[in-house]
Amino acid sequence: MKLILAVVQDQDSNRLSTALMEHNFRSTKLASTGGFLKSGNTTFMIGTEDIRVDKALQVIKDNCKSRDQLVAPVSPMGGNADSYVPYPVEVEVGGATVFVLPIESFLQF
Repeated sequence: MKLILAVVQDQDSNRLSTALMEHNFRSTKLASTGGFLKSGNTTFMIGTEDIRVDKALQVIKDNCKSRDQLVAPVSPMGGNADSYVPYPVEVEVGGATVFVLPIESFLQF
């Protein structure tokens, strides 16, 4: 058995949740934040049999897309103002960061 942890952008979370249910994957959604932009993410915990890991990864890949987004940079507080860029910068966001972990035992009470 494996535990899949998938950190996805909030914009993709509803679509991924629906797709996981359609393919009979049970998951737990956790609100999370972090990364370069300190923006909202959703972390999915998916427990599945070893033989279904590739299918779960494909569902995640199909439903979590990268996109470009304009981001207003944060002004430096006490830092070097010479390198500060005062206009929005386009960065790539989205997609999914996925970890697949082995499970020693699974219990349900």
